[in-house]
Amino acid sequence: MATYKRFEDLPVWKAAIRLAEQVYRLTDDTAFKGQYSLRDQIERAAVSVSNNIAEGFERGTTKELLAFLYIARGSAGEVRSMLCLFERLERFGNLKSQILDLKSTAAGCSRQLRAWADSLQNSDIEGQRHLNEKSKKKWRESKEKGSREAEWREQLIEVLGADHPAIPPVKPKA
Repeated sequence: MATYKRFEDLPVWKAAIRLAEQVYRLTDDTAFKGQYSLRDQIERAAVSVSNNIAEGFERGTTKELLAFLYIARGSAGEVRSMLCLFERLERFGNLKSQILDLKSTAAGCSRQLRAWADSLQNSDIEGQRHLNEKSKKKWRESKEKGSREAEWREQLIEVLGADHPAIPPVKPKA
């Protein structure tokens, strides 16, 4: 699993920035002339996706990161919702293919954010702000212990066979 030191390197942040760029290109179209509130709302929602990813990443705790990832996901949903409206409005008929592409990009951001949030919820890492030498050592020891247990289980299976009653069951991850 890759470790990122800057939010600018995150694939989901890069996708979110592309989403915002595409939204700004879309709203440059003359169909948005006089549609100030619609234009402003979708631009702000699109920018909110990448901004919330960045803010959550910089906060330094897993709990705060999770909260901001869900806000970012909500903003991606808002972008998709507005694009669904645009598809239904005649004035945006000439933008159908751009709208469809944008819906796909926004949905991709949502999927990535959901997957990241799911993985964080199942993590025992509290975040960079909580890392000190003591917590790093404890985390390394727990990983080493889990690795040793897995090796021991594999050796038992080799000797006794996978169906042997002495083989301990695999512990589900918390």
